[in-house]
Amino acid sequence: MSQPAITLHGIELSGHTHRVELMLLMLGLPFRFSPAPADVRRTEAFLKLNPLGQIPVLEDGDLVLTDSNAILVYLARRYAPESNWLPDEPVAAAQVQRWLSIAAGELRYGPAAARVMALFGAPGDREACHAIGARVLTFMENHLAGREWLAAEHPTIADLACYSYVAHAPEGGIMLEPYPAVRGWLRRVEALPNFKPLPASPIPQVA
Repeated sequence: MSQPAITLHGIELSGHTHRVELMLLMLGLPFRFSPAPADVRRTEAFLKLNPLGQIPVLEDGDLVLTDSNAILVYLARRYAPESNWLPDEPVAAAQVQRWLSIAAGELRYGPAAARVMALFGAPGDREACHAIGARVLTFMENHLAGREWLAAEHPTIADLACYSYVAHAPEGGIMLEPYPAVRGWLRRVEALPNFKPLPASPIPQVA
């Protein structure tokens, strides 16, 4: 049997990797997962794929793509151009981009950073990460009041981009109990066909 044309390089506990994996699964695309822990990312072979040494990296035939949100855009346009994952309508497209920016900004430097500190012992200002997390989750809570999805009346790549680090915010000590609308949104993402959860981190939840 021939190997799938698509290879996803990443690690299972990475939310950035997970959002790309979710998109591949949602689109029903066969792919090979290639583990890329830190030692692999320092190798010459990996640095040829991404000189920045970052994950995820997607190989699709001869094409090599980096940056998880850029990969989501590519997959939507390449494999589901007629779908609603990345709308063509200007306002909806702008709303998707807005949430991709939040995924790369506030969610990255709030819940994601707090989780990395707890999981990997990374240095950083935990209090500042929690403050960013509270601010962005309050914003999401207000935004999701009375609506089901982040950017449109249906799921888009914005929902996949934002899901993983919000769902696993408690692993970094940012609890979700004060945000019922956010928790409802998480459940809706988890109910999408072919959803696969991000593995729970092997650490106790931080109070």
